Amino acid sequence: MLLSLALLGGLSVAAIAAWAFVQGVRGVAPAQTGPSLPTTVAISLVATAISALIVYYFRRSANAVERRESWRALWRPSSWAWVALSVFVCTGYSALIHTFAQGANIDLTPTNQVFAQIVADHPIVVVAFAVLIAPAYEELLFRRVLFGRLWAAGRPWLGLALSSLAFAWVHEPPGLGATQGWGMVLLWSVYAAMGASFAWIYRRTGSLWTAYLAHAGNNLIACLALLAGP
Repeated sequence: MLLSLALLGGLSVAAIAAWAFVQGVRGVAPAQTGPSLPTTVAISLVATAISALIVYYFRRSANAVERRESWRALWRPSSWAWVALSVFVCTGYSALIHTFAQGANIDLTPTNQVFAQIVADHPIVVVAFAVLIAPAYEELLFRRVLFGRLWAAGRPWLGLALSSLAFAWVHEPPGLGATQGWGMVLLWSVYAAMGASFAWIYRRTGSLWTAYLAHAGNNLIACLALLAGP
């Protein structure tokens, strides 16, 4: 996790420096304008993706036999049932938490709410990225590497807990999210539940593809909710 964070920070700084250099060449003062929201989001997502791929390659890359068995496990009917159950449980729990927050008058604005305007302006590109690409590198990092290494070491429950907490904190960084206090705690519980669900079906089915599909399904529902919002 420390390695991935170090890579993420270094790549982000390098990308922003490169953007500032290009702006300078164009005669624009970067300090006055600053990166636009889409540019900032793009830098963050690309840096996260590259970090996840590097950590996966050096820490827990799959061999040909593992890839073949994972693909074979995906096509069991029970695997698809676990994917559907995971999407149902995660969306149901998220709805329950949002209902509770509304009743308790707790602000529950997720950080990904900043994507609402971007999704509205570029729905096809953003939804394709959020549904097809982002779940891939997040599953490689959080489930294959973080959870998988502790699973292989005989401590799957510890791996499930730690990878789920890391998954929650990355999506709602402590002190940096759009919501603070109890609202942030509730959002952490939502993301941690998602991470635990994805880790569970990965272990239960033996295929990372099932975790990826469950993750993609949840992201699709979230994007559709943003599109349908005010």
